[in-house]
Amino acid sequence: MSLPTGNPVLDGPKKLAAAFPNKELSMASLSVHADDYINNHQAVAPPMHVSTTFRYAENPDDLRPWANLNPNAPYDSHIYSRDSAPNSTRLEAILTSILGAPVLTYASGLSAFHAMIVFLNPRRVAIGGGYHGCHGILKLMKKLNGLEQLELESDADLAKLQPGDIIHVETPLNPTGEARDLAYYRRKADELGCYLTVDATFAPPPLQDPFQFGVDIVMHSGTKYFGGHSDMLCGVLAFRPDKAEEWLPELREERLHVGAVLGSLEGWLGVRSLRTFELRIKRQAESAQKLVDWLVEEKAKEGSLISEFVTRIQHASQQPEAKEEGSWLRKQMPRGFGPVFSIYLQSEEQAKRFPSKLHLFHHATSLGGVESLIEWRAMSDLGIDKRLLRVSIGVEAWEDLRDDLIQGLEALKKDPKAQ
Repeated sequence: MSLPTGNPVLDGPKKLAAAFPNKELSMASLSVHADDYINNHQAVAPPMHVSTTFRYAENPDDLRPWANLNPNAPYDSHIYSRDSAPNSTRLEAILTSILGAPVLTYASGLSAFHAMIVFLNPRRVAIGGGYHGCHGILKLMKKLNGLEQLELESDADLAKLQPGDIIHVETPLNPTGEARDLAYYRRKADELGCYLTVDATFAPPPLQDPFQFGVDIVMHSGTKYFGGHSDMLCGVLAFRPDKAEEWLPELREERLHVGAVLGSLEGWLGVRSLRTFELRIKRQAESAQKLVDWLVEEKAKEGSLISEFVTRIQHASQQPEAKEEGSWLRKQMPRGFGPVFSIYLQSEEQAKRFPSKLHLFHHATSLGGVESLIEWRAMSDLGIDKRLLRVSIGVEAWEDLRDDLIQGLEALKKDPKAQ
């Protein structure tokens, strides 16, 4: 798609910034208005377009191969939805603005990860624990081209990396919510000539900006916090600006051929969801922190209900660096430590039975929605410690969630099968 050659400050993506030359608009304002330049209708709420194909110009003299400029909607011109479509284009415009880097969307987080691995085409990938689905993609790539998977936290394995390979860091980590030092891994990537890629799903902005640490590609499962309502699948890749102009055309062409594009409904849902993005993230992170602090405090009290059942609490805020002024963690996550944490109960049976005792937490996989979730993680991750419960905090009042945990543990205490 070719765009017009007029003044982009006046008629394109930079129009909004040009109206406020002496200030940087907030993330909340950008979430609501960053796609205004695409809108060519009087409707305030974005329409949902379901068409998969779009008419070419009526004048034969205006026909250009693989270009279909609509002069009435120059920033909303399309050919075929496997390449681009109105709703996903608006979603990408907002995400580009709030992530501070050019973005492509995909059908799911795993399709985004797969696209990233295929594009960079490494021979080796150093990856830690984290989401088991990414390990599944690497296993698939090994089957196709012999890709070697290395352990991120092993110095011996990192020494095996060669130029063009990938260091992939998930931070915060699934399912514990613990963070990893991006500045450290940027230095390692520079030493070895590797790409540094990051899965930042568990700490979207404003909690964390991996590009401040020189990351090459940031991926998100947009299903989680960008979607925010447990009703859409989405994957996102954001590219460091100095690489994007070179990389985007090839990435977009590969997405076209693989067909891993976002659906029209999902694009529309994503735009709707991002309008409240910053409000949700701040509320969820603050509530999660209050719950973690309460759990830690109660666990330290001999004879408390928490100390009786909970053996361990994992969250970035519980890492030693969280309390050190000027530490890498405080620099990396200055505005909060993420809305997901894990707790371990005394036994597998207790962890299995506890979610059914709760009323405000849904027992379900995934995370990032407005509703709080708890998952006996062994349901979806077969290799995990079976005493672990992953907790994703929604937008409910944290005191209500606290009281639900208390009554749930009281009910667990009365369950003879949990003893």
